[in-house]
Amino acid sequence: MSFSRDDGRSNPPKVETTLATAGRDTKGQKGFVNPPVVHGSTVLYPTAEDLHAHRGEFQYGRHGTPTTRALQEALMALEGPQCAGVGLAPSGLSAIATTLLAVLNAGDHLLVCDNAYRPSRNFCNGLLARYGVETTYFDPLIGAGVAELFKPNTKAVLVEAPGSQSFEMPDIPAISAVAHARGALVIDDNTWATPLYHRSLDQGVDISMQAATKYIGGHSDIMFGTISANAKAWPMVAEAIRLLGVCAGPDDVFLALRGLRTLAVRLAQHYRSGLEMARWLATRPEVIRVLHPALESDPGHAIWKRDFTGASGLFSIVLKPAPQKAVDALLDAVKLYGMGYSWGGFESLVIPFDCAPYRTATKWAPGGPALRLHIGLENVEDLKADLERGFAAFNAA
Repeated sequence: MSFSRDDGRSNPPKVETTLATAGRDTKGQKGFVNPPVVHGSTVLYPTAEDLHAHRGEFQYGRHGTPTTRALQEALMALEGPQCAGVGLAPSGLSAIATTLLAVLNAGDHLLVCDNAYRPSRNFCNGLLARYGVETTYFDPLIGAGVAELFKPNTKAVLVEAPGSQSFEMPDIPAISAVAHARGALVIDDNTWATPLYHRSLDQGVDISMQAATKYIGGHSDIMFGTISANAKAWPMVAEAIRLLGVCAGPDDVFLALRGLRTLAVRLAQHYRSGLEMARWLATRPEVIRVLHPALESDPGHAIWKRDFTGASGLFSIVLKPAPQKAVDALLDAVKLYGMGYSWGGFESLVIPFDCAPYRTATKWAPGGPALRLHIGLENVEDLKADLERGFAAFNAA
């Protein structure tokens, strides 16, 4: 599902107001605050002339409904003035795959940061490779040095800020300047910060996508993806969405819109709690390093402070060297941190991870076992006490 709109507002409201009001048409919704959840495929035309001309506000359920339009209008307002259109997908990975298929052809070359979401790498190494697209992975800290990796057929650069699990912070403006000088597009996986805290389209990115399963949904109950593009890239994205038949279910669209309305207050709490937990963990003897770009000690802090207005509740820690049984004892001892994949919901999560098997441009050797934490909306003191139980079990093992 895709949608674009020309918004001529000269004095846009503050972001919190935008989240609460954008995409709402109370009159069109018969006075209700929220739009109806339209379950529909067929749209009827009143006359044969209208049918032949494909004349009508909506054409077919896959191409959009009043429900999808409300969400797309709200997302466009959140993304900012550089956004020319927003597409909706049934998952974050679907959004990534659709975006790459939109901008690449057989024989093209793609640059991808080495800390990208692993399913993104799998798509590049699998389907794109089968279709004749070559992928080169690069050090996410390379900045403008990425110029050395460009080939005559390089068409796009995929970045993720910060990177999945290991949280390196690439210099997106520097990478974008290099890419645009060579005629390539820049794609950003903006799931961690969302456009609320990082308007990547304003920083030279051509396409910003999110796994809206995470913070946009916010309640661990939907699978969803979004693709936002500037005027240059939007026609390609819109065509790919149409040709691939990409669309999201109406109930998930409604839940994503509902989550968007409270994004500012939820993400502010994730930000505060996550940073407090990160600072506390940095003092623990069991932890040798905290991977969180909002920490002053983090190597990516300067870039985060320059390009971002906030942080989310997701970060990682590296534990002191210990056997697997000690890590497992920690995981089994905690009660408030669920063990499960995904993140961005109201609940706290923890998973162990190891980037070493799939890194190709950089070496992952953090010095100890690593855990990724998502800090939810629980009380921070309760979360600390829970981890203290986990650390007691870790030390005992």
